[in-house]
Amino acid sequence: MADRICITGMGIVSALGENKYETEDKLLKEKSGIGRLVYLNSIHKEIPVGMVKIPDQKLKSKVGVDQNTIIARTTLLGILASREAIIQAKLLGAGYKKIGFISGTTVGGMEKSEQYYLDFLRNNKHNEYISLHDCGACTEEIAKHLGNFEFCTTISTACSSAANAIILGANMLKAGLLDAVIVGGSECITKFHLNGFNTLMILDKEPCKPFDANRSGITLGEGAAYLVMETEANCVQRQIKPLCTLSGYGNACDAYHQTASSPDGKGAILSMQKALEMSGLQPSDIGYINAHGTGTQNNDLSEGVAISTLFEKVPPISSTKGFTGHTTSAAGAVETVISILAMTHNFLPANLNYTEKMEELNFEPIRNSVKNYSFDHFMKNSFGFGGNNTSLIFSKIKNNH
Repeated sequence: MADRICITGMGIVSALGENKYETEDKLLKEKSGIGRLVYLNSIHKEIPVGMVKIPDQKLKSKVGVDQNTIIARTTLLGILASREAIIQAKLLGAGYKKIGFISGTTVGGMEKSEQYYLDFLRNNKHNEYISLHDCGACTEEIAKHLGNFEFCTTISTACSSAANAIILGANMLKAGLLDAVIVGGSECITKFHLNGFNTLMILDKEPCKPFDANRSGITLGEGAAYLVMETEANCVQRQIKPLCTLSGYGNACDAYHQTASSPDGKGAILSMQKALEMSGLQPSDIGYINAHGTGTQNNDLSEGVAISTLFEKVPPISSTKGFTGHTTSAAGAVETVISILAMTHNFLPANLNYTEKMEELNFEPIRNSVKNYSFDHFMKNSFGFGGNNTSLIFSKIKNNH
């Protein structure tokens, strides 16, 4: 099984904290990071969000960037999270020649171009910020601060971006194109997607309530998370113990609607089936599902129907967006790190704010965090606009090195 894809390091920053340890502590104590809007000049101060509670100036200090440097918040969050992953994986001393960096984002440096857009039209005062706008610019800037990479690219498939970055990284490892790869995503809150989701009328005026009968929308969040992945053969060669394996993955695009999921959950069923098929596991082998669970009427019904269809007996399931908010393009990685923490440290994270069962579903999510609960495999769902559905399966290491 020398071709297994192993996770050797991970890093995270979100509304819960700036590293894995703060994140796990809040999860176990059921302390949400959702609060009021700060660090963004918006008229929608009443809308709750999951913001990283660190201003840009402090983020610059933390990652060693000069205070005068022109840099996007998405980039700063990405550097902070990816460095934590690299350190845990001991990647700098691995001696690899071919390391890749694949990052998911949608807004990129948009918060800066929003701020200076009128200046772009009227004068040349802040034209240096134009180059930060593109989502690929943030990926390249994160990579530049981390080191030299054989391969660097950006995935932008809305809320499945980071999950698809994980898939691309795994495929490149299997093809022998890379020795190791850093995969994940980074996203900061901008007026663009705050106003955009508000225009779609799917922002909750209270912290989101995934899978609740009275759910009324999403709570936006921001953050970044990254995994270091390498083959099992390379882990054995450099004598590093993996955290877990990526045992299966699947992507399906049902193209049902520009923003809505199909009511029968067809695309979600296909992505979950593909992930199970690759992993060689049965639905009954999955010990926990970290659902996409956005808190919208559409997603939770569609995803819930898909899960009920595929799983004869639904395993423990929760959406952790009640802790972090919906970190959009980074969500697949943020919630994967949360789930790996749960699997490796034997607990189940709660589905916060849940009170009343949806009549259409045959399951209820986890109401309270459960300690001392062991499971060997979990599934992570990330579903993006346009019906871009991605499911990942991670497994405990059975044969430790």
